[in-house]
Amino acid sequence: MRVLAQIAMVMNLDKCIGCHTCSVTCKQAWTNRQGTEYVWFNNVETLPGQGYPRRWEDQEKWKGGWERTRSGRLRLRAGSRLKRLGQVFANPELPEIDDYYQPWTYEYKNLIDAPAGDDLPVARPVSGLTGEPLDTIAWGPNWDDNLGGAPRNAPLDPLVEKIRDEVGEKIRFEFEQSFMFYLPRVCEHCLNPACVSSCPSGAMYKREEDGIVLVDQDDCRGWRMCVTGCPYKKVYFNHSTGKAEKCTFCFPRVEVGLPTVCAETCVGRMRYLGVMLYDADKVAEAAAVEDEHDLYPSQLECFLDPADPAVAAAARASGITDDWIEAARRSPVYDLIATYQVALPLHPEYRTMPMVWYVPPLSPVVEAVAASGHDGEDAGNLFGAIDALRIPVEYLAELLTAGDPYPVEAVLRRMAAMRAYMRRVNLGEERDESIATAVGLTGTEMEDLFRLLAIAKYEDRYVVPSAARADAEALADSHPLDDTCPVGEPAPGRVLLNLSPTRRSA
Repeated sequence: MRVLAQIAMVMNLDKCIGCHTCSVTCKQAWTNRQGTEYVWFNNVETLPGQGYPRRWEDQEKWKGGWERTRSGRLRLRAGSRLKRLGQVFANPELPEIDDYYQPWTYEYKNLIDAPAGDDLPVARPVSGLTGEPLDTIAWGPNWDDNLGGAPRNAPLDPLVEKIRDEVGEKIRFEFEQSFMFYLPRVCEHCLNPACVSSCPSGAMYKREEDGIVLVDQDDCRGWRMCVTGCPYKKVYFNHSTGKAEKCTFCFPRVEVGLPTVCAETCVGRMRYLGVMLYDADKVAEAAAVEDEHDLYPSQLECFLDPADPAVAAAARASGITDDWIEAARRSPVYDLIATYQVALPLHPEYRTMPMVWYVPPLSPVVEAVAASGHDGEDAGNLFGAIDALRIPVEYLAELLTAGDPYPVEAVLRRMAAMRAYMRRVNLGEERDESIATAVGLTGTEMEDLFRLLAIAKYEDRYVVPSAARADAEALADSHPLDDTCPVGEPAPGRVLLNLSPTRRSA
């Protein structure tokens, strides 16, 4: 058993209100410079929809992620090393700017500087890349927000196309019969990242100390194979610097014990950050299981219980400090993923072992039951209505469990049971333990899950240990400051941290 630690994230889709605050703050913090006009490390998509870049889930076209060979081994879907070498200078599996969008601004000076007269000044759109006028604006990073243009755009969602024959009339896009929910997306910082294996120059790497995937800007040669290799299309090419860029999981903040910018500013308080301990020796085997429906449970088996003394001892032997082990014990992410098992991975069939997980949305089922004249919070009504969700379970399964509806149904039943159980508690009625038992939990666990999902405070949602102080002090000792250094010694209790996304030794 080789124990490693990973900073992971869980998002509760029931609480996302689609305000895009996370996207805007991330944009201002990380991609507000030349060459990144079209880049959104964090974006929020309305589903069903084509997403950003357009139809990113269509791996038959984009060749992202891994595939299992007949011999049971994994290989990149983009092809063998020889094939990828032949495409170094002409890679056909790359999204074009129109698949993202042509970033634009407006000629505001025409409005400000226009002389007085009878003519009404107009601020024409101009390209943020070339500065040339744009005749039409036809797409954007959130073009189909709130199902904008759904009858035309939503049927082109790859997941809708995949399950259309299976679910038939469950998916319709007339106004009164449509469904929607929001999906915030960042880099998954996978346990088995295809982008890292795709990079010919070895510039992309996964940090051993916290699992964050970064790009060494000094080593990057701009081959863009990582863009193809990432099935989530969360690696971007900076056309100004000629380098690849991606979500850094705000590692300068994480290193000092702060949550990511997107989590810190989330209005819906639907993001959770914490430490997961996992057995690195199991990752390759778990990612290569034959049946795609087994990928979710096989990834669960990679995670280790931090409360187990044997796991804690193995973690210490691997160099993981006690404060990280303690953070793993208090991790809200571990509770949601492993203890209560209400969070699911995004597209496990890509076999990258993603580490940003999602609690599927349940809200529409309560509203649908109430609209029919029945008690929308009653456990019996909720359990019976899950199969008739306005958001088809089959759609959620294609998104979160490689098409297997049973784990999704199990999560939705737990969420419905929690609502029904806590309703009785809040009304002062006698606790009904049979509601909790029906979904494999106890009443106490129901209340703990409710606190975590509904009313958890800041320190409960974000349990992020700071970088190991011993490592920082060893680094400072290896580069002592002399008397002539204008910077001087750091203040007591403070350490100097490297804030540039370049490779660091584990």
